[in-house]
Amino acid sequence: MLDIKFIKENKDLVQKAILDKKGGPVDLDQVVALADLRKTLRQEVDDLNRQKNEAAAARDIEVGKAIKEKLQATEEKVREADKELMALMNLIPNLPSPDTPIGPDESGNKVLRVVGEKPHFDFKPKAHWELGESLGLIDNEKAAEISGARFTYLKGDLALLQFALLDLALKTITNAQTVAKIVKDAGLEVSAKPFTPVIPPVMIKPAILNRMARLEPREDRYYLEKDDLFLVGSAEHTLGPIHMDETIAEEQLPIRYAGYSTAFRREAGSYGKDTKGILRMHQFDKLEMESFCLPEQSYQEQELMVAIQEYLMQALKLPYQVMLVCTGDMGFPDHRQMDIETWMPGQEAYRETHSADLIGGFQPRRLNTKVKRANGETEPVHMNDATVFAIGRMLIAIMENYQTADGSITVPEVLKSYLGKEKIG
Repeated sequence: MLDIKFIKENKDLVQKAILDKKGGPVDLDQVVALADLRKTLRQEVDDLNRQKNEAAAARDIEVGKAIKEKLQATEEKVREADKELMALMNLIPNLPSPDTPIGPDESGNKVLRVVGEKPHFDFKPKAHWELGESLGLIDNEKAAEISGARFTYLKGDLALLQFALLDLALKTITNAQTVAKIVKDAGLEVSAKPFTPVIPPVMIKPAILNRMARLEPREDRYYLEKDDLFLVGSAEHTLGPIHMDETIAEEQLPIRYAGYSTAFRREAGSYGKDTKGILRMHQFDKLEMESFCLPEQSYQEQELMVAIQEYLMQALKLPYQVMLVCTGDMGFPDHRQMDIETWMPGQEAYRETHSADLIGGFQPRRLNTKVKRANGETEPVHMNDATVFAIGRMLIAIMENYQTADGSITVPEVLKSYLGKEKIG
């Protein structure tokens, strides 16, 4: 959430952010009034506690009893004011960065750079679902019988290709020398500290998902009513709270994690959209980066994550474009969002394969994750999260860009040693 002092001093800026990010109406005057009321009530509580101690020292039982009753009533008012204030504060999105484009939806996103050459075929390229069916690699029909629409079986060499991608990614981001090379090549001034691999839980308590500012839209989440748990839509959901209610020493930062998990999404609102193939599934696997850093490093930390994404895309020799996401298309807790869209020749379109979200201090305030500076002062850390590989979409990109005239798929050079073959099919 935003700092209440910042809201008080920048109400017009906050109101503009709410409108630009298509948020619901929030009465900022009421937010400020509740914050002032809570402050006054807390001062009253402190004063009553002082009076209670004085009465106890004087052994004045009657006065002490009256003060205790008034104290309990005032503490209840504090809880009520705090509850009302937090309900409103939770409706206020993070402010977009100064360079974030203003726009209503994905049409307002800005292309920052286009990298790589689109492949040229002397035949009409097929979509991945055609390739997957003809090669016996994808079986949506049987999965639909067993689990329903938007589920699949990945089979044979396509399943092995998934683990080859995972191996490539983990060996890249857990290697300090490789991370140092990426930092240097990108011209960044950040630590080359590698990422720690994590296999996180895939279920999360509603209250924690809310503290992550990822509970909504809850209609896109799978909820286990009996257990009061949600299935995560990304490893980020359970990686982000890993330092919840902790204060981290300045010298420990940055802390970087790479979380691999299955993700679950209802894909609410996408009825009839991308029903073929494996682009938009209810269940898919992702490798996700999450970092905790000093506030002054958060922009460069995001640039590092994008540089890692591009390093891997270039290793796979896949054509892509880097996008700066506009206000109407970015996430609620995001301060700055960058996406990578990969060219899919079978669909004749760029499709999103990666995202990198600079969250700043927005989530840490909700999670109570702080850094203790060398001078003893504390403040919220800054957080970033980003996709390493959304593996299903990467499989699509490889299948469509590396297809051949005879219907087989050439294995990218960088993956041949992992897969142990030149071609699939």
